[in-house]
Amino acid sequence: MPTLTPPRRTTVSLALQGGGAHGAFTWGVLDALLEDGSLGFEGVSGTSAGAMNAVCLAQGLMTGGRDGAREALARFWTAVGESSPFADGTPGGEGEPPTIPAALKLMLQWTDYLSPEQMNPFDLNPLRDIVAAQIDFERLRVHCPVKLFIAATHANSGKLRLFQNRELSVEALLASACLPNIHRTVTIAGEPYWDGGYSANPAVFPLFYDCAAADILLVLLAPLHFGETPDSATDIRARLRELGFSATFLREMRMFAHLRERVGESRLPAWLQAWIPIGQLEQRVRQVRFHAVSADAVLGELPAETKLAASLPFFQRLRDDGREHARAWLAANRTAVGRRSTLDLAKVYY
Repeated sequence: MPTLTPPRRTTVSLALQGGGAHGAFTWGVLDALLEDGSLGFEGVSGTSAGAMNAVCLAQGLMTGGRDGAREALARFWTAVGESSPFADGTPGGEGEPPTIPAALKLMLQWTDYLSPEQMNPFDLNPLRDIVAAQIDFERLRVHCPVKLFIAATHANSGKLRLFQNRELSVEALLASACLPNIHRTVTIAGEPYWDGGYSANPAVFPLFYDCAAADILLVLLAPLHFGETPDSATDIRARLRELGFSATFLREMRMFAHLRERVGESRLPAWLQAWIPIGQLEQRVRQVRFHAVSADAVLGELPAETKLAASLPFFQRLRDDGREHARAWLAANRTAVGRRSTLDLAKVYY
């Protein structure tokens, strides 16, 4: 009887963008990748909701393998959806945005005038309780099966702070998702931190420098192009926030595109290039391959305020969209992973 050869599994690193409730799309992408089983994971960089997904992925892989990771992601998003105090919104139908609860709209208006301490004097935070209950940080700090890079922003300097495996904690994860007009500043070792999106959404460079996997898969929630230019004061403020959260990521990807272009340039004949050794950085630049699953078609036209729409039906809708996009990406690109890039950095980010 012939021996069955297991399918080839290519190791990749993941870069998971933040986007509040829109991070449920990434839940669906990860669920489909885990179900497919053709990709293994070395490093995972995440910001805000991307950080939540990254840590849930690691927790599940640690305790139950790929099936455990799928269960951990589902358990987290279900708990967040069921914990929302705002119940009068609707998830929206096919192709329609969810309606935002009136109480949530009022709260967002108050953030222009009241600090988080004034709006929430008892510091109630259901997310903190969910994270503490579902993630075993003590065990994860020692036995994490992937390299994690959780981004937060130092509130007094703007510098990026990456929390890695041995630094993982409830506070580090909450810091990555701390919108300072809504949540209290998170203090870690005496230092104040806000949402990682202000300094990296997400950080890609640690996957380049600190991981051996040559393939980096970006899971993108922020649109690369917006359909219309905003003209109302509310929409302009929302666009400014979007651009602010994307700026560092776009600069970083442009840098990678520039590096690849420069390393690929040479005035020497091809036969001579083969005999001239190149440095480790140049080798890595030539080796690394980029891929992307983008939510542009799903999230591009949704109002920015839907990032705060903590509704389980909305989460499930985005999960299903994420699964569909990931399956389509796998069908089109599975054989390319490990061999060539499927994302043209120069075309997209120049």
